[in-house]
Amino acid sequence: MSDEFKAVLSPAEEKFERIRSKLGMILAPIAFAAVWFGNFETLQGKESAHRLGAVMAGVVVLWLSEALPMPLTALLGATLCVVLQVGDAKEVFAPFADQLMFLFIGSFMLAQAIFLHGLDKRVAYSVLSLNWVGSSPSRILFAFGAVTAFISAWISNTATTAMMFAIGLSILQFLLRESAAGRTPRIDMRYATGMMLMTSFSASIGGLATPIGTPPNAIGLGMIRKQLEVDVSFFEWCIIGTPIVIGCFLFLWAYLNWLCPSGVKELTGSRELLAQRKQELGPWTTSQISTAVAFCVTVVLWVTPGITELVMGDAHPAYKWMKASLPESVPALLGAALLFLLPGDRDGRAITWKEAAEIDWGIVLLYGGGFAFGVLAQKTGLSDAIGRTLITLLPTGDSSLGLLIAATIVGTLVSEATSNTASANIVVPVVIAMAQQAGIDPLEPALGATFACSLGFMLPVSTPCNAIVYGSGYVPLTRMIRYGIILDVIGIIVIITTVHFLVPFIH
Repeated sequence: MSDEFKAVLSPAEEKFERIRSKLGMILAPIAFAAVWFGNFETLQGKESAHRLGAVMAGVVVLWLSEALPMPLTALLGATLCVVLQVGDAKEVFAPFADQLMFLFIGSFMLAQAIFLHGLDKRVAYSVLSLNWVGSSPSRILFAFGAVTAFISAWISNTATTAMMFAIGLSILQFLLRESAAGRTPRIDMRYATGMMLMTSFSASIGGLATPIGTPPNAIGLGMIRKQLEVDVSFFEWCIIGTPIVIGCFLFLWAYLNWLCPSGVKELTGSRELLAQRKQELGPWTTSQISTAVAFCVTVVLWVTPGITELVMGDAHPAYKWMKASLPESVPALLGAALLFLLPGDRDGRAITWKEAAEIDWGIVLLYGGGFAFGVLAQKTGLSDAIGRTLITLLPTGDSSLGLLIAATIVGTLVSEATSNTASANIVVPVVIAMAQQAGIDPLEPALGATFACSLGFMLPVSTPCNAIVYGSGYVPLTRMIRYGIILDVIGIIVIITTVHFLVPFIH
C-alpha cells in the first residue's frame, strides 16, 4: 500500500485494515470448506458448479479482506479451478485474453502518455478555469460526473470510464499538488476518493439512459422481444432510462459531496492562479500534440458506432461492419499504437515502450480473474442456481410489483458477484419464466432486472469501471464497498419506482 493510499485512511480505518487482512487468511479456507462439504439442493448433479462455488467462496473472502494482493487472488482462484477440474486450462484462462483486457491495456497506455507529457495539466487548467466551475470543488465533482454520465449513454460504460479516468486524475492531481504546495487551501484526501468513484459510478449509471449505453440493455431487450414478443423502441427505453439516470446521479452527487468533502468551499485565488499557470505552460509540444491526436482518434472510434446506429439503424451495413470491426478494445489499441508512430520528444516518438509498459498490470489480471469466474459460473450452471435461489428466497406475492421488486434486488446482487453482461443472461430469463408461470405480466419485472444488472458498485471486479478507478490508488476497498452499497440501494428504489409508474405509459 502506497503512502498516498494510506493518507486516504483514518487511524481507525488503518486498524480495521490490519484486522481485516488477518481474518481473511482464516476465513477464506473456512468458507471454501463450508461450500465444498455443504449439501445444496440446487447444486445436486452439478459437480463442477459445486466445486466452483467452493473456490469462489474462498476467493470472495480473500478479495473482501485483501489478505493477499487482489490480482494474485484472481490468478490463484483460476489456478484452483484447473486443479479441481472445474474446467480445463484453456477454458479457464481464455477470459484473461478477452477483448476487455486489451481495452484496459490500450487505455492505460494512453493515460500514461497524457501524464508523461503534461497534457493532464492542460486539461486540468482548462476545466478548472471555467467561470462556473473553477472555484468550487463541489461544482467540479458535479460537472465532471454529469459529463461522464452523458457520454456513457452513447458509448460503453467501460470505454467512458477509460476515457474520463485520465481527465479525472488530471483534475485531482492538480488540486492535490497545489494544495500540498500551500498555494490553495488544503484539500481533504476523501475528495480524491469521491472524484474517482464519481468517474466509475456515473459511467455505470449513464449507460442506463439508452439501449446502446451498456450490453445488459441490449441483452434484456433481446430477451423481451424474443420471449415476450414485445418491442420496446429506442425512444420508449429512453422515457424510462433517462429519469432513472437523473435520479441516481443526483443522489450520487449529493452523498459523495457529503461523504467525500473537499474541506473547503472555495479555492481562494484559484482563478488568478489558473490564469498564471496556463500562461506558464507555453506552446504545445510535439509530444503533446501527438498524444492529443491519438486520444481524439480513439474517442472518435469509440463514439462512431453508437452514432451510426442511432442515425442509420442497427440493420445498416455500415453499423454492422463497425460493430464487428471496432469493439471497444480495438480503438484503444489503435490509439496506443499511434503513440509509437506519431512524432514526439522521446526517441522521435510520442512514447517509448519502457514508458508505456509502466501501467498497472495487476488491474488487468484482477478483472481477468473476475471475468473468468463469471464465464465459468454461467457455463457450469452455478449462476443459474444462485439466481433461482435468490428469487425463491424473496417474497414476490402474486403481483407484477412484487416480482419487480424481487427481480431488481436479485439483478443487483448477482451483478456484484459476476459481470453485468453475465448477470443479464442469468437473471432476465429466470424472471420471465417465473412471471409466466405465475400468470403475471413479465414486462415490468424483466425491465427491472435488465436495469438492475447494470448496478453492482461494491467491488473492483463487479464492473470494469470499478476496476479502472480502483487502480488509481485513491479508492480504499472498504469505501468502495460502503459507498457502493448506498448507490445499490438508491438504484434499486429508483428503478422500481420509475419502471412501475412509467411502463404503463409505453405499453
